[in-house]
Amino acid sequence: MPRRLGQHFLVRDSILERLAAAACGAHTPRVIEIGAGRGALTSHLLPRTDELHVIEIDRQLAGELQQKFAGEPKLHVHASDALVLDWTQWGPGVITGNLPYYITSPLLERFLKLDQRFPTAVFLVQAEVAARLLAKPGTRDYGYLSVATQLVTVPELVVKVPPSAFAPPPKVDSAAVRLTRRFPLPENLPQLLQFASRCFRQKRKTLRNNLRPFYGEAIEQLAEARLRAEQLSVDQLVELHRRLERSVPGN
Repeated sequence: MPRRLGQHFLVRDSILERLAAAACGAHTPRVIEIGAGRGALTSHLLPRTDELHVIEIDRQLAGELQQKFAGEPKLHVHASDALVLDWTQWGPGVITGNLPYYITSPLLERFLKLDQRFPTAVFLVQAEVAARLLAKPGTRDYGYLSVATQLVTVPELVVKVPPSAFAPPPKVDSAAVRLTRRFPLPENLPQLLQFASRCFRQKRKTLRNNLRPFYGEAIEQLAEARLRAEQLSVDQLVELHRRLERSVPGN
């Protein structure tokens, strides 16, 4: 299998079943699976849904999936790039998949930008990525990705996955995370995401240093000026943004 695709196939049935259950519960009408590979997770998803769309960039694997599940009317195989294909074209659904390591971040970003028609995602990712998604303020892993994810979703750990559960085994641990979309989302979400990006622009610097170019002296008046962004919770960052924006003329 081409190593450029970063493929490590999850093969342990007990973990595959936990992923399917976390994504679908007992039943969900429609599921979109990213990176179906050889169809191991696909087999566990099919009994739990009425309609399953699988996206597989490797055309050989996509062909093998069509053969393996020939005659299964629930399954629709799309030989395409999940970073390019429009996930919304089939209507509302749950999204899941064993994300290729080299494109994990852009795939996560694509999910976070979807709307409430896509309430849940269950992704298998590197353990270090899962730690960042789940991180609490004041910890080493807490950063922009943590805040962006937690502004939009409530992340939960589903299961930790050792290298031995894959074929071939990767050199790192993995973990499955469920992302449940918040509703309603903040009306000013784009502005909050931009603000969070600025706060963490240089993670080891204080908020004063990171935000002075955008708010000038206004940041100097606040107690948080001497803190680093990693010391503030998501709610505290949202409140800081509100106060700073009020200080800008015209707002």
